[in-house]
Amino acid sequence: MPKIVRHLYDFECQVFKMINQHFDRKWLNVYFRIITHFGSASFTISFVLLMLFTPNPLQATALASGAALAISHIPVALVKKLYPRKRPYMKLVGTKVLDNPLQDHSFPSGHTTAAFSVLIPFMCYYPAGAFWLFPLACSVGISRVYLGLHYPTDVLAGMMLGTSAGVLSFIFL
Repeated sequence: MPKIVRHLYDFECQVFKMINQHFDRKWLNVYFRIITHFGSASFTISFVLLMLFTPNPLQATALASGAALAISHIPVALVKKLYPRKRPYMKLVGTKVLDNPLQDHSFPSGHTTAAFSVLIPFMCYYPAGAFWLFPLACSVGISRVYLGLHYPTDVLAGMMLGTSAGVLSFIFL
C-alpha cells in the first residue's frame, strides 16, 4: 500500500474511533439507534410513497425524491460488489457495534445515500427546509460510523452519491 494511502487510512481510522468511542453514552445511543433508521429502505420507501399518494403540493418533489432513491441504489450496489470493503467492526480491534451487525460490504453507505437522495429534492424545492433536513441526513451518516458499521469515507461517498442523484432528479423531473 502506498505511503500516502496508508496515512489517509490511518487518519480515517482515528476519526472513526473518535466517533465510535462514544458508543456507550446512553442519550447518544438512543438518538443514533433511532436516527439511523431514517436511511433504511423501509423508511425511505415508505416516506416517498406517503408523499406521493397524499394530496399535497410536494408530489412532484416526492417523485424526484423517489427517482433519486431508485437511481442512487444502482451505483451503491455496483460499488459494493466492485470494492468489497470489510466493515470497520470486522477490521478494527475494539470497535463497538450492535448485536447482529450487517455482514455485507461497507463502501459506500447505503443508508447515507438513501437519506441524502430522498431529502435533497425537498431541500432544493424548499431551501429553508434545509435548516432541519440537512442535519437530519448528516445524522444518519454519523450514526453509521457511531454504530461501528461504516468508515467516514463510506459515509462521505454516500453523501456524494445521494446528493448527486437528488439534485439531478430534481432538475430533470
